Amino acid sequence: MDQLLHDFSPGLFFMQAIILIILIVLMIKFAWKPILDALQTREDGIQDALDSAEKAKLEMANLNADNERLLKEARAERETMMKEAREMKAKMIADAKEEAQAEANKTIENAQAAIESEKKAAVAELKNTVASLSVEIAEKMVKSELSNKDKQLELVNSMLNDAKLN
Repeated sequence: MDQLLHDFSPGLFFMQAIILIILIVLMIKFAWKPILDALQTREDGIQDALDSAEKAKLEMANLNADNERLLKEARAERETMMKEAREMKAKMIADAKEEAQAEANKTIENAQAAIESEKKAAVAELKNTVASLSVEIAEKMVKSELSNKDKQLELVNSMLNDAKLN
């Protein structure tokens, strides 16, 4: 340090001080403003990016809320459609059961009517057969009874007695 103080020259000191001041003034005039402008531009860009990010974050939140709302609406619509489908299925089953029951009842009624007509036809045929057999039996009896004269007189008398009683 002694050496530094010994070699000190006031003229050189002032000259270096003036050069330093001129350099600072030149820096302020030509370099400081562009540096501050660049810093301000960068700061504005960063702030815009932050604002854009915040805006994007809000939009994402809105989109998420919209998506949730749409999902809820879709689920509700799906539930409604499923309920309608279940109701339609139950109605179709009930309608099919009613139709099948009506068809079964109609078939039973037709069968009963057919049975009744067959029964009447069978009874009529049975009556005709019985009548035919009765006529044949009566004819044979009458032939056998009318072949004998005493039996004929006895038959006529019994018929006359029966006719008077009625």
